[in-house]
Parts: sequence; C-alpha cells; structure tokens
Amino acid sequence: MSDDTVDFDPARALPVQKKSIANSVLSELGLIALWNSPRDVKLLCAQRYVRAVGYGLSTLILVAYLDALGNNKTEIGFFMTLTLVGDTCISFFLTLFADALGRKATLALGALLMAASGAVFALFGTYWILLIAAIVGVISPNGNEIGPFRAIEESIIAHLTVPDIRSDLYAWYNLCGLAGAASGLMISGWVLQLLTETLHWDLMKSYRTIFLVYGAIGVFMLCLTLILSHSIESEKRQQKKIQTPMRRDETTPLLNGEPGDRDQAVPSEAEPKGGLRVLLPNISRDSAPIVIVLCFLYGLNAFGSSVIPLSWTTYYFQWRFDVEKGQLGSIFFVSQILAAMSMIVASSISKRLGNVKTMVLTHLPSQFFRAVIGLPNNMHVALLLYILHASTNYMSTAPRSALIATLVLPEERTAVMGTLNVVKTAASSLGPTITGTLVDHNLFWVSFLLSGSLKALYDIGMLVFFRQKEREKSENEQSRIREQENQTA
Repeated sequence: MSDDTVDFDPARALPVQKKSIANSVLSELGLIALWNSPRDVKLLCAQRYVRAVGYGLSTLILVAYLDALGNNKTEIGFFMTLTLVGDTCISFFLTLFADALGRKATLALGALLMAASGAVFALFGTYWILLIAAIVGVISPNGNEIGPFRAIEESIIAHLTVPDIRSDLYAWYNLCGLAGAASGLMISGWVLQLLTETLHWDLMKSYRTIFLVYGAIGVFMLCLTLILSHSIESEKRQQKKIQTPMRRDETTPLLNGEPGDRDQAVPSEAEPKGGLRVLLPNISRDSAPIVIVLCFLYGLNAFGSSVIPLSWTTYYFQWRFDVEKGQLGSIFFVSQILAAMSMIVASSISKRLGNVKTMVLTHLPSQFFRAVIGLPNNMHVALLLYILHASTNYMSTAPRSALIATLVLPEERTAVMGTLNVVKTAASSLGPTITGTLVDHNLFWVSFLLSGSLKALYDIGMLVFFRQKEREKSENEQSRIREQENQTA
C-alpha cells in the first residue's frame, strides 16, 4: 500500500493526493529532491565526499608535518599563504574558462593536480619542493574546499535543477563535503596512532603514508569525473556538440524533459563592459554591483576563516592540551558530523525564513563561540566551545549557494562562483602568516578572537545588503514562472 492517502476535492470533483507524514519528513530533509535529481548530481555529491576525505586526511597532519621537518611557525604560515596564492591563480584561470574548456575536462585536470600533490608530499621533505607542489597542485592548508571543483560543481547543480529544489541539493552536496572531511580527520588520527604506536613506524614515514593515500584519492576522483555525462557542460558547449542551428534558451528542458532554469532568459548579445566591470567576468550590468559587494563580503569572511583555519585549530589542541592524535581525530569527526547534520536543518529553515535570514541567524552565534575558543585553560571547556561553533558554522553554506544562484543569471554562474571562490582563496592567503607570527609570540588566543570578529562583520554585511535584494529577486522569479506556466497552459 502507498504511503500517500487520497482525499476528495468537492469544488473540482477530483481526487486529490495528500502527502503522508513520512513523505513530508523526507521532503523537508531534501531526500526526495536528492533521490529525484539527475545521476550527474549524485555523482558530484560522491565526488565532494571523496575529495573531502582527502582534505580531512591532510588537514590533521599538515602543520605537524611541516613542524616535524624543522620549520618554525612563521615559515609554516608563510607556506600556507603562498599555497593559497597559487591556488587563487589556478582556480581563477580554470573556473573562468571552464565553460569554454569543458567542465568535465576542468574537473579531471583538478583531480590530476590533487594526485600529483599527494605524491610529491609523500616522496619529498624539502621545504621549497613541497611549497612548489602545494602552489601548483591541490593541497588544502585550511581544510576547506580549494581548487576549481566547488565553483564548477555548484554551477552544474544549478544548471541541471529547478530553483525550488536547489537549496535541498546544495545542502546535501555540502553535507557530503563535511561528512567526508569528518571521515578523513578520524581516519587520519587513528591510522597515524596505529602506525606510530602499534606498528612502531617512524613519525615521518607515517605522515608520508597519509599523503600517499591523499594522492590515491586524487586518482579515484579522476575516475568519478570521467563517468559524468555530457549534460554537465554549458548550454553553448552542448549546442556545439549537437551542431544544431536552433537557438536554445533556459526554458528548454535540460534532462529527460525536466525544465532547467526557467526563471531567467539568456541575453542574445553581450553588453560592452566599462569601468570596474572590465575587471569582472562576462556578467550583465545588473549583476555587476551584486558581484562586487559579494566579493568584498566573501573576502572578509574568508580572511576571518584563514586567521584560524582547521589545520591550525587541530594543531592548537595538540599543542595546548596534548590531545592524542586518535582522540583528536574522533573529536573533529563528531564536530564535523554535527555540522553536516545541521545543514539539512538549515535547508528546511531557509524555505520559511529565506536564505539571507537563515545565513545570519545561524552563522552569527557560531562566531561568538569561535572568538572565545582560545580563552579557557580547561580542555573540556575549549572543546565544548569548538563543538558549539562547528555545529552551527556551516548552516549558512547551502542557503548562500542558493542565494547566489538566484541573484545572477544562469550563464553567469560558473564565472561568478569561480570569481567568488578566487576572492575567497586570495583573502584566505593573508591569514596564515599572521597566525604563524601570533603563535610564535604565544598569542594563539588572539587569532581566535580576530577570526570570530571578522566573520561576524560579514554576517551583518550580508543582512544589510541582500535581505531586500533577495525578496525582490524571489518575487520576480515567481512572477516569471507563473507567466511561463500560463503561456504553456
């Protein structure tokens, strides 16, 4: 028997299907949207999980590995800064031209760079060789998403789905990232403890084994990328492949008759750029001010995050409280899983409050806890503050992605998301050197305080600039959809 019940509508004299409680719960959790999403979306979620496992593996040991090689904290911070600068340049190039080069080819290239970086870190210990590998390749110094992957993948998800379910899919996509990072952190901690304490391996050999696994994950990422379909490519690239003279706009079904971005039309001609717009990707005049403000706020938030990234946080608990690596991995596993679960709750909240309000109401309290993590002398109090911070810190991620997809035109998404990703990475490159200097002067707690304060300013800025803009875009979108439905009726 079906879980759905059937009621009768006397006004229309037709049976009306009502959702059961189970279906309502599954819908709120976004599981129905995920289940009905295209195969490529599910593959992208799997890629995000696998890649994040690699980031988690390396994040737990990166600072400790560089420290074991004899580098001081300022040098380690400088290493992370240059790594992020290099990632900024590579990400900017790859995401800006991803639609022209091919999204699938760009993702495959990123996977190869990830594999190469892991191999170099596993085979070499010279500071400058590792630095070149980190700059040219894909190594996450802060535990967050780096490289061209996320911007391209989020653009693909928006390209393949309708606006109503994007928040749910972005929530599950980002949940996969947090769950993967959590798994990687725990695996790294316990494997490292097994190798050093049970098998009595040399610490340096154990670290390099972890990086070898990181390289293997890059190879597996490449395999997942190669089985993606051609539907992930941009509209222009798909048109070129089928070699049809027919103009295709965003109202054309993308997959198996399902509508894609019905809300916005593709402009027939690109407008000439002038002023500050020459520094931006090929975006419309209406979107340019939005992107400029987003770049500033994203940069502020990213700089705040970079002052005390996850790799420094894990090192802080090892340095301050001498937590064993296996226990440390488990602690961060739990915190990341809680963060992943909270993202599904955020998706449900955003359907009622809107994306901007959800972002601010969940992210702002988290930054207070972040700011005071370095103050307690008691390990349990510090860990409690960190878990409270982590459990709400990522609730703004899915609503933020959905907000950007709504604010800009479909054909702009890859370039705009890529630009924002580059801005975030560039701003993030400023923090690690500051942190290294503060740690060398025994001022670790200042890093936490500065980080939380900067990220709180970002939350206030998002609320001030985009609360009204989101309402206007949402009303326009709904109006366009109703007009299109009336035309096809």
